Amino acid sequence: MKYLKHLTAAAAVALLSTAAGAATLDDVKSKGVLDCGVTTGLAGFAAPDDSGKWQGFDVDFCRAVSAAVFGNPDKVKYTPTTGKTRFTALQSGEVDLLARNTTWTFSRDVDLGFEFVGVNYYDGQGFMVRKDLGVKSATELDGATVCIQTGTTTELNLADYFRANNMSFSPVVIETNAEARANYEKGACDVYTTDRSGLAATRVVLPDPGAHVVLPEIISKEPLGPLVRHGDNQWGDIARWTLNALVTAEELGVTQANVDSMKSSKNPEVRRLLGSEGSLGEMLGLSKDWGYHVIKSVGNYSEIYERHIGANTPLGLARGVNALWTSGGILYSPPFR
Repeated sequence: MKYLKHLTAAAAVALLSTAAGAATLDDVKSKGVLDCGVTTGLAGFAAPDDSGKWQGFDVDFCRAVSAAVFGNPDKVKYTPTTGKTRFTALQSGEVDLLARNTTWTFSRDVDLGFEFVGVNYYDGQGFMVRKDLGVKSATELDGATVCIQTGTTTELNLADYFRANNMSFSPVVIETNAEARANYEKGACDVYTTDRSGLAATRVVLPDPGAHVVLPEIISKEPLGPLVRHGDNQWGDIARWTLNALVTAEELGVTQANVDSMKSSKNPEVRRLLGSEGSLGEMLGLSKDWGYHVIKSVGNYSEIYERHIGANTPLGLARGVNALWTSGGILYSPPFR
């Protein structure tokens, strides 16, 4: 009986804890806006345009989640975060979701108490230098001064790489990409190191992009993706399946242009994705046609990618490993059933 009493008390505490942690969707609906943490500015991924409107690959994920929850992609408040402030902003509840170039690691997932909902961009750390330095390989960087953002996995990867290659470096520690670019431009560092997507985004806004080169070495795995707080499975599921909806829509040929006609598709998975049949939306606590609103608002994964960072944009990033698994990449979504 004593054991049963303790068990009942423990179950009650667990139930209360779960109820307390499962409030994000209700909070977002009550506020009428999704608070989304983004970077302080990274071309192609998240940056305000000339009119102050946020645009980019990561911004469109925020918009997709807004569309899933509200049926409207524009109910988003964007909060710029640095490598140092991003986790505090999420943990404190200042933001409901973090959608910026953040690497999924063991310690961030387990020790810091965050839940990565998937990978939306597979990346790796690289190095950018001025062409006139004549450097062809990262193995020639012994003694270089290196601009590096604090609070990132980049710091640790850099130290490991230089130690493994018996080289030394002098760090120039900065907090934002804009600060890194300014220091690199004025020659305060010989090298800028970050994810290669970030290097492409930085290079394209330099006065003379052609005067700079990204070296061939990729020194790490950087699976980048959105994350939420631990303890709210429903909110984590909403973010996770919004990402999966974007990938699945590309795989099934559902686009922003044809999504209306695809609602009457004979393909059962398309119909479940768009809410024409089944109860997947209800399972998430969302409307039946939440997936339809996501694709209608932002398009599928390919459309978002090509619009902001693809081969025909200034960044010119080929899909590579970020192509679908059916096209030689590793992008893959669990089935909608």
